[in-house]
Amino acid sequence: METKLSIISIIIEDIKKVDQVNQILHENPIYTIGRLGVPYHKKNICVLSIVLDCPPDFLSSLSGKLGMLEGVSVKSMSSKI
Repeated sequence: METKLSIISIIIEDIKKVDQVNQILHENPIYTIGRLGVPYHKKNICVLSIVLDCPPDFLSSLSGKLGMLEGVSVKSMSSKI
């Protein structure tokens, strides 16, 4: 199965959604290379960056699940190689 280096950027504007985001991210940790989470207390939001080496279908599915959560914004991109 072909994999690509990818990144998902997540902004959690509804802090009550943090547990749901974490639950989704922990469902398939095999593809995760690294994760950076930054709480921004001044605006009461969290910013996450997830680096993955995964198949394109997995990236699309994961981004879709996260993006369906109200109060959560998601963008993803993959390397061309």
